[in-house]
Amino acid sequence: MESSKGSPEAVTEDRGKKIEEIAKMTTVTQEDITSNTKTIIQGLETLKNEHHQILNGLLTSMKSIKRENGDTNLTEEKTNRLKKSLETIELGLSEAQVMMALANHLQHVEAEKQKLRAQVRRLCQENAWLRDELANTQQKLQFSEQKVATLEEEKKHLEFMNEIKKYDGNDPQTQSGTEEKEQDQSTQSLDLGFPDDDEDGPQPEVLSPSQPSAMAQAASGGYEIPARLRTLHNLVIQYASQGRYEVAVPLCKQALEDLEKTSGHDHPDVATMLNILALVY
Repeated sequence: MESSKGSPEAVTEDRGKKIEEIAKMTTVTQEDITSNTKTIIQGLETLKNEHHQILNGLLTSMKSIKRENGDTNLTEEKTNRLKKSLETIELGLSEAQVMMALANHLQHVEAEKQKLRAQVRRLCQENAWLRDELANTQQKLQFSEQKVATLEEEKKHLEFMNEIKKYDGNDPQTQSGTEEKEQDQSTQSLDLGFPDDDEDGPQPEVLSPSQPSAMAQAASGGYEIPARLRTLHNLVIQYASQGRYEVAVPLCKQALEDLEKTSGHDHPDVATMLNILALVY
């Protein structure tokens, strides 16, 4: 019995020393701690089984001693020590199980952490891709806005030319052909610009054929008429030379308004158009 008493206590002390040595380790990794904990749990389970066997033997011996009316104090003392050792072993087992549960939880947390990192990397890649798409979309939008602005300018120009065509359509002499224009100019060359005596009321002043060239020179004022205004300039001078000021004046005003919107008030074309309008007045 004494040998049985000494062996469990020695084993318990050895196990306790191993647990203290493991607890003093500060540089071990999580995997090492988990492996050592598993080893300790196995050792504590074996030690627990041995203590139970010894305790059962002591209880059996105590029953036989009581039957013989012998002294059971020593056996009861051994039994109490074994019970205390069993309580300590069970406490160690419970703590080891808690550590294993914590290790499993930490592994689960680490796995979730890696998963979240992968998601963050994927989101960063998607964010970079979306930024590139947004930059391309902005470039396309700027190109579309420039194209729309160009189309609006072309639309305004076409509307302006359409207005000019309307005025041309209302001119009976332009519809009669170039030959009639030459004949009218030849007949007007004989007219000195004086009003006829047979006509009753005052009539508006009509310019002679020599006056359109003078009007053109006065309107240009030494400044060469730009190619984009030359057609309009000749058309206005033609209407003015024919005495159709009701067509020439609105045409000049519309052209002046368009030039001020597109080129500004200080552009030379605006000054040229103002000279033409002043001469028509």
